[in-house]
Amino acid sequence: MTDAQWEVFSYEATIAAAVLYFFAMLAYFLELAKLRSVRASEEITDRGTQVLARLGVVLLGFGAVVHLAALVSRGLAHDPNRVPWGNMYEFTLAGTFFVALIFVAVSVFYRASWLGPYVATFLVAALMAAFLALDDEVLPLPDALNSPWLVIHVVSAVIATGAFTIGAILSGLYLAKSRSRKETGYLARMPELTTLDRLSYRMHAFGFPVWTFAVLITGPIWAHQAWGSYWNWDPKEVWAFITWVVYAAYLHARATAGWRGSKAAWLALVGVATLWFNFIGINFFSSTSQHSYAAPAVSVVEVLQGEAAGGA
Repeated sequence: MTDAQWEVFSYEATIAAAVLYFFAMLAYFLELAKLRSVRASEEITDRGTQVLARLGVVLLGFGAVVHLAALVSRGLAHDPNRVPWGNMYEFTLAGTFFVALIFVAVSVFYRASWLGPYVATFLVAALMAAFLALDDEVLPLPDALNSPWLVIHVVSAVIATGAFTIGAILSGLYLAKSRSRKETGYLARMPELTTLDRLSYRMHAFGFPVWTFAVLITGPIWAHQAWGSYWNWDPKEVWAFITWVVYAAYLHARATAGWRGSKAAWLALVGVATLWFNFIGINFFSSTSQHSYAAPAVSVVEVLQGEAAGGA
């Protein structure tokens, strides 16, 4: 396959992954609709509801596989082949993949498939935003990005991003359930508040050392290699450190001040807000960041039209 064909294949695989996530979201919400009048203590015997629950998990799992294909083929769409994070479209593609991957892992190890509706909705929204607002053509990596330290830095950062995002969804569900007095429906059937709080903490406890490794170790090493300085007061560096401080405060407060429940959940939501603002927002609000590689250069439609014209 040519580079142009790999690029188009990556776009098509991204669309296919988004479609699979969308159908997973529909399956989950149809399941929720069937459960709206079922009490938490009642066993689910309706076969249709059970099928919808399994279908959501299967579709989201297949979506993650196709999502991985989109990410890999994006890196193959350049000669020589490169890592698939040369711009914010590719960063977002990588970050959302790890959200899906960590959800699948959590579903297997903690039987938390009930997170599916919100994870699927997030993935659909994020991929649509990336496709419509962040799309960029496949270009050679800038010299600053052409480093093995970048690979280590970005992989650790997106893994932590996936864990923090899942943890934030759990925190949001904790807050919603703590305010709900209904005895039927989705919130009533979720695990107890202590379980939600504990699982959210585990996600953050996993993500924090990985984020520390990305922000305070590999990031400065890469910055020194790329720009000759370990710290440049770049907006993304500053916001990454702010995110680190928020999550450090979250874990410290839980360990020493006994913060549990709502206080910890709100702090986790503040942390994820700083995380995603740094991940995407800086590129729109800052013109001085050395990390800004996201200025749109060509639309998806133009790429597809160009491929069609070349084959005509």
